[in-house]
Amino acid sequence: MSARVDVLLGAQWGDEGKGKVVDVITPGYAVIARFQGGPNAGHTLLFEGRKHVLHTIPSGIFREGVMNLVGNGVVIDPVIFLKEVDALAKAGVDVKDRLLIGRRAHLILPTHRALDAASEAEKGKEKIGSTLKGIGPTYMDKTGRNGFRVGDLERADMMDRYRALVRKHERLLAGHEHVIDWKAYEGEWLDAVQRLRTITLVDSEHWLDEQLNAGRKVLAEGAQGTLLDIDFGTYPFVTSSNTITAGACTGLGVPPTRIGRVIGIFKAYCTRVGSGPFPTELNDEVGERIRQAGHEFGSTTGRARRCGWLDLPALKYAVMINGVSELAMMKADVLSGMDTIRVCTHYKVNGRLTDRLPYDITGTVEPVYADLPGWGALSVSEALPASLEAYIRRIEEATGVPVKLVSLGPDRAETLMRDTAAVAG
Repeated sequence: MSARVDVLLGAQWGDEGKGKVVDVITPGYAVIARFQGGPNAGHTLLFEGRKHVLHTIPSGIFREGVMNLVGNGVVIDPVIFLKEVDALAKAGVDVKDRLLIGRRAHLILPTHRALDAASEAEKGKEKIGSTLKGIGPTYMDKTGRNGFRVGDLERADMMDRYRALVRKHERLLAGHEHVIDWKAYEGEWLDAVQRLRTITLVDSEHWLDEQLNAGRKVLAEGAQGTLLDIDFGTYPFVTSSNTITAGACTGLGVPPTRIGRVIGIFKAYCTRVGSGPFPTELNDEVGERIRQAGHEFGSTTGRARRCGWLDLPALKYAVMINGVSELAMMKADVLSGMDTIRVCTHYKVNGRLTDRLPYDITGTVEPVYADLPGWGALSVSEALPASLEAYIRRIEEATGVPVKLVSLGPDRAETLMRDTAAVAG
């Protein structure tokens, strides 16, 4: 009997805690597949007292018997990728028998990183907050039909293709003032691609089709978040790929008819890294309290994350655009101890109330809040406080979707699965 592809993705601006949820629910799946993004992602997992951060490798890599696929929609920096492999080996995880790479995935060249840095430097105050990993230029080459793909590593003319793309990049870099010394990275990059060839490469669309036809369940793991989607996010302050459910189809080569559950991950509050609009941002001591309690610093960049109250219009938008069937709320423990917790229920746009995310939220929307009672310390061994249950019900009523998982701490064991039978009606 053919199986389905379930999708797990971020319902905010990224950093929602997707890695932990993937790790928690992985035992129910045979395959975990990343479908977009690249080393700009940072999926943090904590278990058995150890912290692990993954940038490109799927978060199911720690589970024995689970295959992990890097799909065609991902862009890969070979140097960063191999450093992840080596870090996993030191942690006792042998990836050889549980990691696959799709041949259609594109590679990030040292010159892509140089183009990224040069472009961002020249934007000045208009910077979009790039992680400077070369992601944008790599996707530009992909859509411009100039990209260098993983499958090209198996071609006899691999170096000719590489040199041709580098020459193109050198012509582009000649027009920029701020150019990093990309040649200093080239030797390490060339060594890394030789090692990359030793990892099992597959035609991932065919391989996934075989897995599904054999009845093996697949979980598609997204990176970043819905509001960073290239089409439906807060453009131009977005990433360079489709972070939504539709991106799982194009990023893995599976048809929409094979999509099953769609799990939306969100924090009990909101965060954002880098530039861009953020209606509920808190530039005060409350925002700083959330930042410190939640350790809100980027796992990829180390940058402090901007913090604010939960934004229900934005969350409703994410549920709609993704077809989210269930929600997972992360970091409820971070808000513990607050007397009052605010939640944005509507926006005021040009004097009119709306619960829809408008085309432009750059300084044009005023959040409208509801104040709810806070809660104390949380524990998986005890029932959730009534005030937290009321907070969750407010979210379920607004989105029309049940919150089935609540995270009460960073460790894999600090996770509560909720009985949502009453909500489902």
